[in-house]
Amino acid sequence: MTVQGSENSSRRGRRSSTMGGMPLNDMPWWRWRSNVRSALHMLSDPVFQRDVWLAGVDGYGDVTDAVYRLVEDTWLDNWSAEKYVGTIFRDSQEAALVDTAVLRVLRIMHQVGPDAPVQTYLENHAWPEAVRAARDAHVRMAASDGEDPDASPRTLEVLRIMTRSA
Repeated sequence: MTVQGSENSSRRGRRSSTMGGMPLNDMPWWRWRSNVRSALHMLSDPVFQRDVWLAGVDGYGDVTDAVYRLVEDTWLDNWSAEKYVGTIFRDSQEAALVDTAVLRVLRIMHQVGPDAPVQTYLENHAWPEAVRAARDAHVRMAASDGEDPDASPRTLEVLRIMTRSA
């Protein structure tokens, strides 16, 4: 009996099609990856937080929505992102950066409460460090997916459309 190596011959030598610039279907759980990336993107951008969340702009949810998008499917509030290397995350470094961001954001959420106003999160003394950790994870994941980490976050409707297609 011959055991095929870890390289899937249908993927060798070519990149999958893209979804808004992000490789589509090259990670088994790319829809979960999309949700994690969306949350990290919003959590990592202080200008977005001020201009969208604080201003109450519709279509992007709030801090609590972003936190739930970060952990709801993945259970990253219960175990390490390392568990998902090769399915959601490309490597251990990506997973470690995500773990750091999740822990920092969840610590604040547990302090202020999930229904706290956006302002309460943003004024928390630990928020800048949580934003930095989310930025580190977001930049790494965006670069791995061939996207510009400085592009504006997408609306939740665009995220739904992107993850529904394919």
